[in-house]
Amino acid sequence: MARFVENPLNFVDIPDSDDEIEVQNSATMESDDRRLETRSFWKAGAFEIGPTKWDPSQGELEHARVHPKFLHSNATSHKWAFGAIAELLDNAVDELLTLLHVGLSLYDVVVVDTVYQINNGATFVKVDRIYCKRDNSPALLFLDDGGGMDPEGIRKCMSLGYSTKKTNNTIGQYGNGFKTSTMRLGADVIVFSCASRNGRATRSIGLLSYTFLRKTGQDDVIVPMIDFDASKHWAEPIVYTSLDDWSANLKTILEWSPFASKDDLMQQFEDIGSHGTKIIIYNLWLNDEGIYELNCDEDDEDMKLRDEAARLSKVSKKAAETQTHISYRILHSLRAYASILYLRKFKKFKIILRGKVVEQYSIADDLKHREVVTYRPQAATMKEAGVETTLGFIKEAPALGVTGFNVYHKNRLIRPYWKVTGDGNSKGYGIVGVLEANFIEPAHDKQDFERSSLFSRLEMKLKQMQMEYWKHHCHLIGHRPDPGLVRKMQKASTMPLHAEGERVNQTSAGIAANPRLDYSGSQVGSHGRTIYDNDTPTIRQAPPGFETGFDQEVEYGDGSRDIDQICDENIQLFMRCEEYMQKENELKTTVEDLEKQVAETKRKCAELYSRLELLRRQKATR
Repeated sequence: MARFVENPLNFVDIPDSDDEIEVQNSATMESDDRRLETRSFWKAGAFEIGPTKWDPSQGELEHARVHPKFLHSNATSHKWAFGAIAELLDNAVDELLTLLHVGLSLYDVVVVDTVYQINNGATFVKVDRIYCKRDNSPALLFLDDGGGMDPEGIRKCMSLGYSTKKTNNTIGQYGNGFKTSTMRLGADVIVFSCASRNGRATRSIGLLSYTFLRKTGQDDVIVPMIDFDASKHWAEPIVYTSLDDWSANLKTILEWSPFASKDDLMQQFEDIGSHGTKIIIYNLWLNDEGIYELNCDEDDEDMKLRDEAARLSKVSKKAAETQTHISYRILHSLRAYASILYLRKFKKFKIILRGKVVEQYSIADDLKHREVVTYRPQAATMKEAGVETTLGFIKEAPALGVTGFNVYHKNRLIRPYWKVTGDGNSKGYGIVGVLEANFIEPAHDKQDFERSSLFSRLEMKLKQMQMEYWKHHCHLIGHRPDPGLVRKMQKASTMPLHAEGERVNQTSAGIAANPRLDYSGSQVGSHGRTIYDNDTPTIRQAPPGFETGFDQEVEYGDGSRDIDQICDENIQLFMRCEEYMQKENELKTTVEDLEKQVAETKRKCAELYSRLELLRRQKATR
């Protein structure tokens, strides 16, 4: 946990005025030794740890310390910068989620004065690039109008592993996102927060500086902080120990932050208002070529990952056309990534990127031939609830081979365009799915899920969904229909199929607009659709015709079965085997419990028998 000390460097000389502080800081800021030896994030943790001072002060208990190097190693959980930015956006969204406690809808929030007094839910978060006044270096700005943090709240925010988010609806839960995300984007961050609690208005400033900790040789994470009481018309320092300690913290902040005077610090509160939080990340990391990771010069309304954009610029013309799809643009465009970051659209909340509102994009709404599939995971917390997955072809299919499932957790995108089938398999190209999987836990960086049995079963189910959807819909985009399905339809219906090459009207295929399939055994659907009964598909009625295409059928033996049919059967057999293994484990557990009960019963019987024998002997001796 970060250590908040009132006099972190044991300063003795306290400047008499802000002007004196500014003069001292200007000279220090201009010196080269203020910056780290390397500005590349992946190399910033490569330094030797010096001698550590373990002598506790009188009356102080020994405690485990957090070395500054941990700040860097902890931030390596973010493999890319956009994941770190998403963490900071989540904090503002979680402010909105607090409105659920007063019974208001998350996506139709009516912000009234009474609600604001209780929750102060954020209505916007701004993300922009700014320039530090001191040395004109670029910095990242995050500003929201949420409830803000009081002095206690900002200290919890700066601590490691401390989270005040207790509800099941909030995205954050580990109390680590702020530290990992800010340290992933830059070496230093300063936080300004305005809050009003119990009739008291406060202004708080906190500095988490990797540069300061490194350059001053600290062996513990020290976070200088100062607070002001703004309940009156002026801001008064909130002093916890002594004014000298408060001034020492102020001096440290001014020396190692982009602001040279106390007036510059106080000016930062003006655009926050009565409540909200401003985060400024500076000394931004560079890539291996010595250029800033984030490119803000190419597009005035976007931020782009420089290395990824450079890689995409070298691809062929045909590949470049493919990479205009959003599944590729999210890899290098923050605006594209933020547009699909949240599953449901907000009505009273905005993400403002570089002065322009990010338009939320619904992946499911842009699919054609959509279908909803219900999956009931075998989770203890979700015995009755079903997870709905929307599947469909992208509008560019079959020209583009984009495929994959977009898996959300508590409305937040975790895995975009997750390919559950191998790259060498063309079956399923163009199929995209969207689902919200709250029954599995995301990893700490919220870019993947924890590997568990539930996750493995979900992966197999999604693969099965994709194969089944392809089997019944591939003809709608010009592919040859599944041969096995055609043969089953020929047996189930006396209606002859059209000859190969004859084109039919796709709208006459008898396919409902949004049929619903259920993989749990319940029979729901519509006329002419596949209805699942205990994971076994049965055909009720065949569509009257198909459109032939360019997929070639590969047959084995007498031609009665093809590779795709065998693969589908193997998938179903594997899933049945997994279910049997699970049942076997459950039976083994039951047997073990019964054996323990039998052993306990035998022990009690033996004890009773011994007592009876003792009573008989006592009676016989009388």
